Amino acid sequence: MDGVVIILIIVAVLVILVIANIKIVPQSYVWVIERFGAYHASWGTGLHVKIPFIDSISKKVNMKEQVIDFPPQDVITKDNVTMKIDTVIFFMITNAMQFTYGVERPIKAIENLTATTLRNIVGDLDLEATLTSRDLINTNITRVLDEATDRWGIKVIRVELKSIIPPPEIQDSMEKQMKADRERREKVIQAEAEKKAQILIAEGEKESKILRAQADKEAKILQADALKQQKILEAQGEAQAIEMVQNALAVSIEKLNAANPNDAVIQLKSLEAFAKAADGQATKIIIPSEIQGLAGLAAGIKGVVTDDKKVVPTTPTRKFISD
Repeated sequence: MDGVVIILIIVAVLVILVIANIKIVPQSYVWVIERFGAYHASWGTGLHVKIPFIDSISKKVNMKEQVIDFPPQDVITKDNVTMKIDTVIFFMITNAMQFTYGVERPIKAIENLTATTLRNIVGDLDLEATLTSRDLINTNITRVLDEATDRWGIKVIRVELKSIIPPPEIQDSMEKQMKADRERREKVIQAEAEKKAQILIAEGEKESKILRAQADKEAKILQADALKQQKILEAQGEAQAIEMVQNALAVSIEKLNAANPNDAVIQLKSLEAFAKAADGQATKIIIPSEIQGLAGLAAGIKGVVTDDKKVVPTTPTRKFISD
């Protein structure tokens, strides 16, 4: 009975040891295994069995990409300006064995290497170049760190300058310069706006004058056309009136000729025409010889002269001249 109990105890202990040494490595991790104190294997993701008292887990390495934010480092530029630069490192472990045995405290080693590399790079740049060359600094630091950490099983993906903090007096000077630049740009923008406004106003006045001149020209053309049309209509009316008078005269002559008047009628018409001529403003009147013998000529002339003296005292004296 005692032997059976001992065997059962031994079996139980062995089972417990086996179960205790069954290991499951999670995703994105690698375990470094040592056997008798020396490197033996790197366990990847999955189920593994460790030999008790022989194998030991040296290090559990995280293979995911990692980010380290280092504290600001004091650096001096080429023109002797001291500033603080805060860096961020993105890296991942590519070889667990090299990471475990390559360097003591690898993260601290990366921090120190970053600081020295940053000082070397910024030392060749002046203040303005340092502030405006972040991409150049990032690229150079990434290249140097990647080459140096390759033998440690570390892959530096990229380095970013999180912040660049110049001295307070430099910050004040930069703020004043930025303020002056902003004021200058504002004045330039205002001047350009005023210039464009003046140009637009001048163009508007020019177009307005052109339009007014065109309107005056068109108005004068229309006025001239209207006056021309009026004169044409007046001339046409006068021509029509003259034509009507001529037609009436022609008709009267035709009727007179058709009536075959005698000498007495002709003399009477001549006397009527002479009376109309005497009633005008002429100072000299030529009396045809045909009507000199008329009996009523003297009385007619006397009545006309008498009436003219009564009505218009200033009328000049007419002279009757015989032809």
